[in-house]
Amino acid sequence: MGSIIVTPSPSLAMACLFLSLLIAGIIKASGTGTYLRAQECDRVMNLPGQPSTPSISQFSGYITVNEEHGRALFYWFFEAQSQPSQKPLLLWLNGGPGCSSIAYGAASELGPLRVGKNGEALHFNQYSWTKVANLLFVESPVGVGFSYTNTSSDLTNFDDAFVAEDSYSFLVNWFERFPQFKTHDFFISGESYAGHYVPQLAELVFDRNKDGTQYPFINLKGFIVGNPITNDWHDYTGIVDYAWSHSVIPDQLYHEIKQVCDFKPLIWSDHCNDLVDQLFGNYSDIDIYDIYAPKCVSNRTSSSSSVSKVNIYSMQRMRIRGGYDPCYSDNAQDYFNRADVQASLHANTRGGKYQSCSDSVLMRYNFSVLSVLPIYHKLIKGNLKIWIYSGDTDGRVPVISSRYCVEALKLPLKSPWRSWFHKHQVGGRMVEYDGLTLVTVRGAGHLVPLTKPTQALSLIRSYFSGQPLPATAI
Repeated sequence: MGSIIVTPSPSLAMACLFLSLLIAGIIKASGTGTYLRAQECDRVMNLPGQPSTPSISQFSGYITVNEEHGRALFYWFFEAQSQPSQKPLLLWLNGGPGCSSIAYGAASELGPLRVGKNGEALHFNQYSWTKVANLLFVESPVGVGFSYTNTSSDLTNFDDAFVAEDSYSFLVNWFERFPQFKTHDFFISGESYAGHYVPQLAELVFDRNKDGTQYPFINLKGFIVGNPITNDWHDYTGIVDYAWSHSVIPDQLYHEIKQVCDFKPLIWSDHCNDLVDQLFGNYSDIDIYDIYAPKCVSNRTSSSSSVSKVNIYSMQRMRIRGGYDPCYSDNAQDYFNRADVQASLHANTRGGKYQSCSDSVLMRYNFSVLSVLPIYHKLIKGNLKIWIYSGDTDGRVPVISSRYCVEALKLPLKSPWRSWFHKHQVGGRMVEYDGLTLVTVRGAGHLVPLTKPTQALSLIRSYFSGQPLPATAI
């Protein structure tokens, strides 16, 4: 349990150890008070650099997902800013594979606290999604961020099924620690390669909810994914078309890729791989994740420096407009490597260095699932609320790719393509189908809540409330 790895006092350590044994079933006790006291062991107090106002109710620590192997996932949970007992619960996952939902989602995008320059302080995020939901971030799979395993062979078994099973186990055990949220409407969200993680976890929850004799009920209502990896063929076709249509690659390279590459097989031809490498090489002077933003100038070496088919976070440092430090991922990494921060978060790097993205997870990952579109068909029939949103300046998982994927579902049209507005300006475009809504965010990059925070908040508020995004410039 993360809360007993680093603790502020021996007495609290003993109390939390006792509670962890109770929850694990090693010793027995009765009453929900046991679990409520366990929550207090994970409560975060006096986080270094945190502003004094507003007050933030937050918890962090470890949830064991496999006792036999000693696997545990690290989480950071924020209660909604107001009326948390009446707000939905939203789980956020980042992709990579190998990138941290703590460093990205929580500390750089939609959480209430953002890391400042050089990891020296935190700033309150006035556009945090805690305005509309209770937010739960988890670092997955093991080997990412603070999450760990005591069984080295686990680190060679990474694939989508492994991640889904551990994430499901995490949820079951997290709800046991926070039983007051079991009845809340529950949603799953994420971005990039979480375009695989999110629907696959949703499917697992959906299927196991049907068997109440073996599995606890989780009140899943839907999922929403941003700039999501969805289907290899449509995704890479969209990457090529986007690069050409935005003047990143020359006509000759575009036409040659169209002639040579078939993105349907798991293994591409050597010629195709060479051409795709050339395509990504054309992004070397700009930010592939936000093509009109300035580049980060840093002396550090990216933890994901190669450009390849599997490296979703190659050239990973997102560049931020509007006065933010463009090297924000360096700042997050600096912050979470601080001993005082780790102590406050009940976290431990287990002798290593905290990384925003793990190359070892990425390089060991088995990319065996080429498409999650069949899951969309299944869960649409299951009446889950499903949205896809896309920042339209992202070249790595471009809006064209998402449009191709949605069109491939061949869903009945409910509401035609239209503009939606934000502060008297076009915020993006959207189209509604029976069972799925696609929303674009104008001028946003790969990490929409980071590059367009006010639009992202309007979007998630609409998703939860059911109130449509404005159709006029009001």
